[in-house]
Amino acid sequence: MNYSQVLAFQSKLERARANSAPGSAGGAGWSSLIHTRTPHAEQQRFIDSDAKRKIIRAGRRGGKTTGIAILALQAFMDGKRVLYATPTAEQVDAFWYEITLACAEAIERKLLYKNESRHIIEVPGTKNRLRAKTAWNANTLRGDFGDLLIFDEYQLMNEDAWGVVGAPMLMDNNGDAVFIYTPPSLRTRAMSKAHDPLHAPKLFKAAQADTSGLWATFHFSSRANPHISADAVDLIASDMTALAYRQEIEAEDIDEAPGALWSRAMLDSLRLAAVPDGVELKHVVVGVDPPGGRTECGIVVGALGSDKQAYILADYSLAGSPDTWGAAVVGAYEDYEADRILGEKNYGGDMVEHVIRTADGGDRVSYKNVTATRGKVVRAEPVAAQYERGRVHHIGQFPHLEAEMVGWQPDSNLPSPNRLDALVWALTELMLGDSGELTRISKPKILQLGP
Repeated sequence: MNYSQVLAFQSKLERARANSAPGSAGGAGWSSLIHTRTPHAEQQRFIDSDAKRKIIRAGRRGGKTTGIAILALQAFMDGKRVLYATPTAEQVDAFWYEITLACAEAIERKLLYKNESRHIIEVPGTKNRLRAKTAWNANTLRGDFGDLLIFDEYQLMNEDAWGVVGAPMLMDNNGDAVFIYTPPSLRTRAMSKAHDPLHAPKLFKAAQADTSGLWATFHFSSRANPHISADAVDLIASDMTALAYRQEIEAEDIDEAPGALWSRAMLDSLRLAAVPDGVELKHVVVGVDPPGGRTECGIVVGALGSDKQAYILADYSLAGSPDTWGAAVVGAYEDYEADRILGEKNYGGDMVEHVIRTADGGDRVSYKNVTATRGKVVRAEPVAAQYERGRVHHIGQFPHLEAEMVGWQPDSNLPSPNRLDALVWALTELMLGDSGELTRISKPKILQLGP
């Protein structure tokens, strides 16, 4: 390409950009062909807000996706570059459906370009673009930028997606950010990639306390959506626990489940930074609760000290293949020089022992099958009693494990979560004996937690 051809190409490109700008005659053409749905009242509130940081807490089927699609399209028509991120492909598809439906006529007339495989719609020859992608942490969000950044199902994402990549992404252009979530239940917490499964509710609470005008918070229930049947919501609610209804329909942030055997205040009051000086760990075990289906494998390390206090040392729980969690169990055993691994036999017979034995180093571990002859509540209550008597201490923070402990309702008829079950197996072995009955030990000396 010679110099005159370069100039001609540049001139053509500039004309395309000018004609495609939303405020131009050409831009008015394509903008007028964007057909969005009519938002309901709660959607309109967050769409109209001028806050640069918005966080939306809403119930299932409350209209979050449709409302955020309208907001994204308005920003796109204003000439902005929009990046929508969510951790699941299903949610990307739901958002993308709304976007492509609204833009169908402009795309058909070739005023907008659509890349279906990358979920991109853009104005040809410009940076004016709307993209949807799956992202759950900092690394999966990298490689793009936007004037408007939208995090959907934020409760399932790792908080580094915003803190490490998202926030710096907006610095150059003073961009905006929107966070959308439904309060995390025990069911959804198991799918979360977050370090802290309650990071979304904590961000909402911090935003509520903001007085600078930077942040705005929005909360509405599933019933706020006039396009869903109230009878259908009632029918769904009849099959839900009271706690699940409050979280997933009413969109309430609930830090502790009513009737839970543990409370955050209890756990915090017993928490230690390290095992006290002079205390020797007499017995160290790894409790294992095998995964059922797509759930996590519970792997918790506990120890009994020479002071007859129990210490929770580590949580290795994870979701993965048998090879993955088998290696993690053996790794926990070796890292803490444990005396024994305790694996529940009820699920899969001898499968748990086989998985552990065939892992690298598994042939050298001391293993014991444990069998649940009593219900989960009956097994968990004596363990909770040990906490109430001040005999169990968490060494450091275990946010996922503790979220399960304070979030499980014994009377809900729902399965207890895997991390909690692994903890119960470990402490039953350490403090309650094979029978599961309370071991009568002398009253321990009061620990001095301060200097």
